[in-house]
Amino acid sequence: MEVVVVPTAQDAAVVVADAYAALLRRRPAAVLGLATGSTPLPLYRELARRHREEGLSFAQARGFLLDEYIGLPAGHPESYRAFIRAELEQHVDFAADAIVGPGDLDVEPLEAGPAYERAIRAAGGIDLQILGIGADGHLAFNMPMSSLASRTRMKTLTPRTRHDNARFFDGDVDKVPTHCLTQGLATILDSRHAIMLGFGRAKAQAVREAVEGALSARWPASVLQLHPHATVVVDEDAASQLAFVDYYRTTYAGKPAGQGL
Repeated sequence: MEVVVVPTAQDAAVVVADAYAALLRRRPAAVLGLATGSTPLPLYRELARRHREEGLSFAQARGFLLDEYIGLPAGHPESYRAFIRAELEQHVDFAADAIVGPGDLDVEPLEAGPAYERAIRAAGGIDLQILGIGADGHLAFNMPMSSLASRTRMKTLTPRTRHDNARFFDGDVDKVPTHCLTQGLATILDSRHAIMLGFGRAKAQAVREAVEGALSARWPASVLQLHPHATVVVDEDAASQLAFVDYYRTTYAGKPAGQGL
């Protein structure tokens, strides 16, 4: 696991966008794993800028979402499919239908997980998976005590999760879906490169436990310790509880010129 500490979320966006650009130059038909929420927004805006100003192209690429609510009507503004459309897809040149979410398959929710796994495998697997870590260490909707061997599946949202997400539904927790579909932790481990972002002091404990703590279902993001190519990019605040931060800074600064994440 490589840990990169940068001053701000915007600095992280530039570093990670460089990894996207290098991948798409090397493999224009790359398969991208796309996270939602506020954490990846600076990255998506940087990718859109590079497409607009520098010609970075997604025309041959494909995308798979990390997760999706169950029960929202098609086109609902708080669906994760709508989020990706608004924040990334409409600003770059993905082909029509190049991005798929676990709720897009024409199957029942209980069957959607295995179907999504098959779709990812049929696409050749995910080349670069972007992730955001929750303050409790969750990845996607893999909340604490999720199986480290889990695959894409239907999950029941906890009352805490629904309460936290009510701000996106006019503050009304009753409007928040009770179930979701999420890639599993083992699904995430199958990606060729996983990049986890974490910003702000509220994420500091989760980052510490994920990077330097024990491998544990209590901190689902710790599963990335098993990934053969995992990168953690955090700002100063999120790195504030790391014991080996000087080591991470030294090794990153000493990388050979031209070697990316």
